[in-house]
Amino acid sequence: MTSPAFRRSIALATVAVPALLLAACDRNPLVVRRSSCPAVAVAAYAGDMTLFRPGAAGTVADAANMDAVATITTVRDDCAETSDQFVSRINYDVIVRRTDAAPARQFVLPVFAAVVQAGNIVNAKQISQVTVNFAAGQERAVAQGTATAAVSRTAAAVPQAILDKINRKRRPGELDAATDPMADPEVKAALRAASFEVLLGFQLDDRALAYNIAK
Repeated sequence: MTSPAFRRSIALATVAVPALLLAACDRNPLVVRRSSCPAVAVAAYAGDMTLFRPGAAGTVADAANMDAVATITTVRDDCAETSDQFVSRINYDVIVRRTDAAPARQFVLPVFAAVVQAGNIVNAKQISQVTVNFAAGQERAVAQGTATAAVSRTAAAVPQAILDKINRKRRPGELDAATDPMADPEVKAALRAASFEVLLGFQLDDRALAYNIAK
């Protein structure tokens, strides 16, 4: 079942559009280039994880029992093309700040990477663990995490008929010369179906997710 974090996050990830020549004449400079590599973003409400001391209920009223706060940040991705896939290798940092800096401690945090198609279809999801170590007296620590996501070249391709409709030369005086092809519902649907993104976030339970939404 798709987490509410996915459903609320789709609008935050930028989805690139195909290479378009929106031209009413041969030399219109308005060209939008599209990469078939998926965009990468942190899912809304899943980029932070608040940990409470054992026995705390984990609600807004339990702020006094807060143990640590973890944040996903500094996301980098490198996309490589193979004969049949676009493969994204993603690196990110996890920063943790704790309230009790006295003892040496270790936090093991679950992080998901989900491939989302057309804005709302989860095609694949992997969960990995990021380990953050604190020395005695250390209040803030950083660890690095990695993820890999693959998208089929076929699925990410816009049909040639749609590209032809977008790039068709439009001459002054024609009925649709000033019509934006991107407004065509068929074009919109085809571009959306060929759009992919990778969403990162902490794997939260319902209580932790509700806390993030409420704060």
